[in-house]
Amino acid sequence: MSPQFRKKLVVVGHGMVGHRFVQAAVERGLTETHDVVVVGEEPRPAYDRVGLTSFFDVGAEALSLLPEGEYDDPRVTLRLGTAVEGFDPETRTVLLGDGDVLEYDELVLATGAAPFVPPVPGHELPGCFVYRTIEDLEAIRDAAATASTGAVVGGGLLGLEAANALRQLGLETHVVEMAPRLMAVQVDDAGGATLRRHVEQLGLTVHTGALTEQVLGEERVSGLALKDADPVRADLVVFSAGIRPRDGLARDAGLAIAERGGVLVDEQCRSSDDHVWAIGECAAPAGRMYGLVAPGYAMAEVVVDALLGGPGTFEGADMSTKLKLLGVDVASFGDAHATTEGALELVYSDAVAGVYKKLVVSEDGSQLLGGVLVGDASAYGVLRPMAASGIALPDNPEDLILPAGRGVVDVGLPDEAQVCSCNDVSKGDIVAAAAEGTATRAGSTCGSCKVQTRKIIEDYYASQGQEVDRSLCEHFAMTRQELFDVVAVHGYSTFDQVVEGHGTGRGCDVCKPAVASVLASLLNGHVLEGPTRTLQDTNDAYLANIQRNGTYSVVPRIPGGEITPDRLIVIGEVARDFGLYTKITGGQRIDLLGARIEQLPAIWRRLVDAGFESGHAYGKSLRTVKSCVGSTWCRYGVQDSVQLAIDLELRYRGLRSPHKLKGGVSGCARECAEARAKDFGVIATEKGWNLYVGGNGGASPAHARLLAGDLDTETLVRYLDRFLMYYIRTADRLQRTAPWIDSLDGGLDRVREIVVDDVLGLGSELEAAMARHVDGYFDEWKATIDDPEKLARFVSFVNAPDVPDPTISFREERGQIAPATVDLGATIPVGAPT
Repeated sequence: MSPQFRKKLVVVGHGMVGHRFVQAAVERGLTETHDVVVVGEEPRPAYDRVGLTSFFDVGAEALSLLPEGEYDDPRVTLRLGTAVEGFDPETRTVLLGDGDVLEYDELVLATGAAPFVPPVPGHELPGCFVYRTIEDLEAIRDAAATASTGAVVGGGLLGLEAANALRQLGLETHVVEMAPRLMAVQVDDAGGATLRRHVEQLGLTVHTGALTEQVLGEERVSGLALKDADPVRADLVVFSAGIRPRDGLARDAGLAIAERGGVLVDEQCRSSDDHVWAIGECAAPAGRMYGLVAPGYAMAEVVVDALLGGPGTFEGADMSTKLKLLGVDVASFGDAHATTEGALELVYSDAVAGVYKKLVVSEDGSQLLGGVLVGDASAYGVLRPMAASGIALPDNPEDLILPAGRGVVDVGLPDEAQVCSCNDVSKGDIVAAAAEGTATRAGSTCGSCKVQTRKIIEDYYASQGQEVDRSLCEHFAMTRQELFDVVAVHGYSTFDQVVEGHGTGRGCDVCKPAVASVLASLLNGHVLEGPTRTLQDTNDAYLANIQRNGTYSVVPRIPGGEITPDRLIVIGEVARDFGLYTKITGGQRIDLLGARIEQLPAIWRRLVDAGFESGHAYGKSLRTVKSCVGSTWCRYGVQDSVQLAIDLELRYRGLRSPHKLKGGVSGCARECAEARAKDFGVIATEKGWNLYVGGNGGASPAHARLLAGDLDTETLVRYLDRFLMYYIRTADRLQRTAPWIDSLDGGLDRVREIVVDDVLGLGSELEAAMARHVDGYFDEWKATIDDPEKLARFVSFVNAPDVPDPTISFREERGQIAPATVDLGATIPVGAPT
């Protein structure tokens, strides 16, 4: 279409649904005929609002759905930080807050929803917040710095997420819910009771059946007044009592509005004006507002289809949910409350393990109608599509929810079964993509269907007579676990020996670091010793993490976060003398950033002389074991968490593994060390220690699950030794502990059988392997600065060892150095690498 005939499409709102609409428009060719302008009120591009709480761990950048800040398609213009004042359907114009006027042929409203704040007296006092945007979380974080107690009004999905945020910020936290149970929409009374026990074990105080009558305080918040109950003291209050559609623009423009709010739209998401569409939480198809992201994504696809002349319609959406709240698996699907006439309930409950599972089945017991899962939602990937597609129940439906050892049923899903509800991907879509070598979006939003998606793909290839290739790379036709066993059995000590005996070629950037990791785990050798130094990636090659401007990090180990004033002074002096940026991290370490490669030995010589050793921030190995102050200082502490954290960090320091490892020890159930967000976490009880495993941060956060409870210290260490060594032996390359556990047949139950019950008789062998690591530990940086041959590699240019890299430059930010743009005009020594 020639430029003069191109249509103008304006999208108001750049949240998750608005972003999905633009993605679909680009992918399906709508931008070939339309110029798209997206107006976003927030100052940043769309981000993952589902994972909002992880902002405190990973930051805003990691949540971004458009990290580049713009779309690849030049026909899409993104205007951020811009409010829309209104639009006129008669003239088809949009008035922006900065005075600009946009013309449109088609207008898509994706304005989302706003938090509902009950109109109780005092709700406008300083110290009251809502929980919706990154800016909200930044404000809550700032206020929490001077607060000790927080309260969340609302015990639903977002309310518990907000409570988790306050807990992460170190506040004593109360949850006030008007309904008689938590998550009243999703779970039943028994499921709510199980969830409440989990939440209270984490140190939160739950008030259900509690109506907030007033926010107390004069100049700022001091608490909440509850009807027929004692007041709750709070320095900070977060309202998370539901949402309301942001339909004000449509109201002002005279469009039809649903009875309970939201832009009234037809099955194609078209409003009462033929050229105005609404999608997501601001829309009300057939008068109903949907408060989940999956229906919004479906609406976005429908509108793109309609604008392309297609027949797509929105026919409602699956409101099933699966998520982790405060580390607890919670899921509901289908007719979770058994409202269908004649519906029967099949319940499994284990109060000790904190697990509740309920299946709702038809009166004749032949069909699964819905269910509730609390504490263990591993069966969700099979149960939800089973309910949605009407698959006949097996003869013994209880096997679907009984513990793994009781005989799990493998249910074959039909092709039409929806596997990914967020992106409306069926089993047939996944199979077709596998056959064609293409991709779907299954598992890319909430991630709850990843395990099921992987199984469908593997089953498809197996049905075609094809073996699923789990080879490490083209040079090794084996998995990392098989490679580990080969190296251990044959006693190999070099890459050449391994590739000569069991591989082909000269290796690559996949297998070389993998073999290096295996050799390091088995031999405890220096990573820069002999031929192994050529196998390392950039970070291990220089015993430091490379930063965005080509400088490196220096991270000394501070076990348990405990440090003497003298050593603290040394770190400050080193940072000052070498002009480094200093940052106290969430892992109780001090990062020194901005060191040039040739400065690293001199910096570490001073740190080693002061008694510091490598913190292994650069390696796939143990990073830290975080602790609270425990019973030594805290009035709530029941065990000495500091000493245990120090002991565990010193025991496992330098332990090379498939991926990085993090630990945590909390001295009581208040969980100030966030132990359940770590690969292994220990929480003190009155009787000893609870051991949790499989918690991970990063792109797919997961909370650790209970492996064993009320352990004495000796037993705890023995189980941890076994767990870590079994992980190192059997995990795939670059596989964190959470997906590793999920990948095992039997999952956590299988780990418990091997680690606690020792069903394979490997316990003594795994403990002996850990003992060899402990006995053979040495500090890599001390060994490096004492070896002239190893020191020779720490130069920017081999042919000009005294010349620093001139392309590295800095700017000042917040009183310290920060990376600046690379100076491409700098003079580089002849023959130096570029």
